[in-house]
Amino acid sequence: MTAIGTHRVLSPPGALPQAAERLCSGEPLTGSDIEIDVGFLNLDSASYRDLVEHHDGNPAKIRAEVLDIVATRGKMSNPRTGSGGMLVGRVSAVADPAACAPYRPGDRVATLISLTATPLQIRDSLQRWDTRTEVVPLDARAVVAAPRMISALPDDLPEELALAVLDVCGAPAQAERILSRTLLSGRAQRLLLLGGGKSAVLSAAAARRHGVQTVSVVPSRSEADALRERDLFDLVLVADATDPLRVRQTLDEHAGPADVTFVCVNAPGCEHAAMLATRPGGAILYFSMATSFPAVALGAEALCLDFDLYIGSGYVPGHAELALDIVRSDPRVREFFEQHLPAR
Repeated sequence: MTAIGTHRVLSPPGALPQAAERLCSGEPLTGSDIEIDVGFLNLDSASYRDLVEHHDGNPAKIRAEVLDIVATRGKMSNPRTGSGGMLVGRVSAVADPAACAPYRPGDRVATLISLTATPLQIRDSLQRWDTRTEVVPLDARAVVAAPRMISALPDDLPEELALAVLDVCGAPAQAERILSRTLLSGRAQRLLLLGGGKSAVLSAAAARRHGVQTVSVVPSRSEADALRERDLFDLVLVADATDPLRVRQTLDEHAGPADVTFVCVNAPGCEHAAMLATRPGGAILYFSMATSFPAVALGAEALCLDFDLYIGSGYVPGHAELALDIVRSDPRVREFFEQHLPAR
């Protein structure tokens, strides 16, 4: 069996790293372990939103909870959302140069696996993090069990930009995969994105490469106007994604239902809007970690609707390269990401 990190699970016995209650980051490196000096965490959108709302935006309390989670569990795994994020840093040591190739000490890398499965030890007090964005500058140590779990950062893109792109690089890869298939309803001609953030923008760019029409639904007119100005989607509509009937009514007034829908909203309660917005026989990808998967399964059953239902797995072979290529080749997408980077 390839290295999957079970040797760093402290409890419960037999658990895999993502499901484990506690991980160990402090033991000597073995096998194909790679140690990383961490410069930034990028908390996933659902987890960051939850932390801010749970603590009413209080920076000290937000920092304190993140420190407590990592100290207690040996990883960053939000107890309310079950999600984490990813990190950026430099390789500081490898267990075995051959087993860890092509990575060597000094290489700038980003993790391709969730922080919920990454042994992590924070070595500062997070005071450099103002908590106004999900990007957390810090001094920390992390360990990954195999080289396939990380990606080298490109030399031609700023670190913060690459971090933001790699955080959601699974979304455009899923778009490439799903839109290239023949659905029960036929070939996809329209992709609906519930949300207008990073994952939605990258997914739309991938869809446009296939000649698929892209429609974004966002909750406010100001966000819709900003997206229209940047020409990131073919059509941008305004509706609350937690209101299924309103979303469907808005679509019927304009483009009609979608062949494929991606849920890219970092708030809960958007499961059923995606169903009403998608043609029977179409496909729905729940990319958001705020998704309730019981609500998905039971909602589809209660509505007697038949879709291909996908979980937004963050890993697809080649996903990092695809997302970075989109940003390099599409000035509109790059500008969007650069305008959403935290001020330094």
